[in-house]
Amino acid sequence: MKSKFKKWLPDPETVRSNRWLRWMGPVLNRPRLWHFSRKGISMGLALGIFFGLLIPVAQIPFAAATAVLLRANLPVAMASTLVTNPVTFGPVYYGAYRLGKRVLGEEALPEEAALRALNKAHTVPDASEKSWPDRMALWLNQFGKIGKPLVVGLAIVATAGGLLTYFLTSAVLAIRTRWIRRQRVRKHARRVDGSGN
Repeated sequence: MKSKFKKWLPDPETVRSNRWLRWMGPVLNRPRLWHFSRKGISMGLALGIFFGLLIPVAQIPFAAATAVLLRANLPVAMASTLVTNPVTFGPVYYGAYRLGKRVLGEEALPEEAALRALNKAHTVPDASEKSWPDRMALWLNQFGKIGKPLVVGLAIVATAGGLLTYFLTSAVLAIRTRWIRRQRVRKHARRVDGSGN
């Protein structure tokens, strides 16, 4: 199962050569970051989901840096940031905006206006026209239009998603480990019974 799972994840050389992660240098060589333990996988998934839902840009560097700090599985943390992508972005951010409005007790924009503002906020300006600081300023300006409710909603969704992912993954992996152990014990008991008769 691990080999099938690893096929979906970036290999160590790809991660080390990534332009957004090269600054971490030798830290990326730590074996614990690549180990498939229950805690490492659970934490990696939770971090990826958290940063994937919380921020619209630079999700992978944030998830990777935090995975290094918390000794989570690095490739799992990076891959799970893809929870938000062009297909899932709209529903996630729209739902977070609505949740933020409800939590703050504010009246929501009409549905069409909210969707237009969210789509504008996620549109990437042409890189050839603007420098990185200009693009960030534009994103911040666009997000400012839908502001506080979106930030509050994203914080709630990201935190809940990260915690739920951690506990569910940890529980599923613990159950799987117990099941595998029971299977081994049964197989061993059958061999012993068979050789004793």
